[in-house]
Amino acid sequence: MATISFKSVGRTAETRTTEEVETSPIPIGIKTPLREGSAGEGIWSMNFELADQVHDNLRNLILTNWGERLGSFNFGANLRELTTELVSQENFDSEAVLRIRDAVSQWMPYVTLQDYISQVRHGQQEKTGIIDFTITYDIPMLNVSNKALRVTLYVI
Repeated sequence: MATISFKSVGRTAETRTTEEVETSPIPIGIKTPLREGSAGEGIWSMNFELADQVHDNLRNLILTNWGERLGSFNFGANLRELTTELVSQENFDSEAVLRIRDAVSQWMPYVTLQDYISQVRHGQQEKTGIIDFTITYDIPMLNVSNKALRVTLYVI
């Protein structure tokens, strides 16, 4: 039976080599709309930064209408019905801001909304149009400020 001390076994600091392993970043979520992924992403294109995933989730929340998300009937800002009842730009803007604020406070409370800017463009016919609005927001937990999201809605 042999008795060996672990202090005298192994490599010295001079002979020890370190090996750096190259790792790919871990994806956080799938980018929407779905598109084919590039090398290292897999089947679908992925978000690797948390701020990008929050931006994608906020856009999906604002563009989703009630009843479109299975299992969560009241998920979304429900803005599509406003486009069919557009009486004036002021009415649309005030109601849209209320709905967006309520949806974000319920589903994404870590996002702080800052500004809302809208613009109406009329299509080929006077009764149809396009509403573009930009929402500026902060994500205090990620130290992200003044990030902008642009959304386009088509008026019937």
